[in-house]
Amino acid sequence: MRALVVDHGEAGPVRFADVDEPVPSSDEALVEIRHIGLNFGELNYVDQWPAGAVHGHDAAGVVVRAASDGSGPPEGTRVALGMSSHAWAERVAVSPASLGIVPEGVDLADGAALGIAGVTALRVLRKRSLLARDVLVTGASGGVGHFAVQLAALAGARVTALVGSPDRAAGLRELGADKVLTDLAETECRFDLVLDTVGGPLVAQAWSFLAEGGTLHVVGYSSGQDTTFPSGELFGFGEPRSIATYGDMTPTSGELTDLLGLMAAGRLSAPVGLRGDWQDVDDAVQALFARTVHGKIVLDVL
Repeated sequence: MRALVVDHGEAGPVRFADVDEPVPSSDEALVEIRHIGLNFGELNYVDQWPAGAVHGHDAAGVVVRAASDGSGPPEGTRVALGMSSHAWAERVAVSPASLGIVPEGVDLADGAALGIAGVTALRVLRKRSLLARDVLVTGASGGVGHFAVQLAALAGARVTALVGSPDRAAGLRELGADKVLTDLAETECRFDLVLDTVGGPLVAQAWSFLAEGGTLHVVGYSSGQDTTFPSGELFGFGEPRSIATYGDMTPTSGELTDLLGLMAAGRLSAPVGLRGDWQDVDDAVQALFARTVHGKIVLDVL
């Protein structure tokens, strides 16, 4: 069967290859993949995976063979895979713990957009009550950002979305952002929670806008830049502020189920900024790296 595998050469970060058919264990389902979801991290930092390994973590498809031990969804069930290793192949053996059942009325391709981005946003925003709180989402035009803006608004927060340029602000107010900024100097607000996907100097800047008792959650570092705090910046009076890292790779079935339920109810939309054929993965990767895509990239497996 065909799959997208890790390529450490100049032609990378992924290439097509013929690989062996997966052999599911007794507690794994065999899923025929119909769509894959691309993420910046897994492609930009591809050197963290061995060359030739089937790549990717997010996808959606149909169960063609249920787990033989009786666990998980039955044959014919539409499912979304989230944070599931080796997902970018025509068929994948996967634990039910990494599957969410896609309800009727939800596009299977939208299920492929969830995965890392949707689960990350949901897990961070569940760390505290957001009702009537001020929340800042940086890199709000990206995949995590689009989900975070919607979920924070659903939780009752006053949401500020920060983007890199005016052309990346489109649609964020419609998703629930109360304010859309291109520079934190444009606000005097103090935030109870910051979800940062950018890293670099922006982390230090966002820290200075954190309210007493607030938390800055660092979930990405797309800028690739270092963060330097001015002398004395981390000292302060009042209720302690904190910086939290993110690297939760625990099973995602519960969160996928919740997110898909919100989609089915019409309360959450998938931020698909580019939809195409997986044959055109090289063009899609270039668009991702060039930051010309607002939201997620979903490719159809044909």
